[in-house]
Amino acid sequence: MDLSNLSPAEGSVKSDNFRRGRGHGSGNGKTAGKGHKGQKARSGAPRPGFEGGQMPLYRRIPKRGFTNRNRLEIVAINVSALERFDAGSEVSIETLIESGIVKNPKDGVKILGNGELTKKLTVKANAFSASAKEKIEAVGGTCEVI
Repeated sequence: MDLSNLSPAEGSVKSDNFRRGRGHGSGNGKTAGKGHKGQKARSGAPRPGFEGGQMPLYRRIPKRGFTNRNRLEIVAINVSALERFDAGSEVSIETLIESGIVKNPKDGVKILGNGELTKKLTVKANAFSASAKEKIEAVGGTCEVI
């Protein structure tokens, strides 16, 4: 560490208590950073999105659909991704994260039936498709819904 490498902590230098309009010597006197005249130089300037009486963009664009607040985001994984585990091992959401198959499980993990499985595994997940359950059990493995 050298004195030449020192820098202030992030966000510590710029402050919001800067005194505007306190004379020429302050560097921000006279118009106090508002320029000369015009609507934005006066007090009571319009709110963000105001377009001078023209119908604003957020009201011109049509509304489409709705957002379900109770929607679950479920991560889908194919049976072919489970092939990297050793035969007879237990596959859970934690082991899927450790192996890098799942990065963020969000609201749950569902196993789908795309691909082939050749190893007997005990798979624990939030949901299984019918074809995935069929393929896992055909090899002698078990499916457990968490």
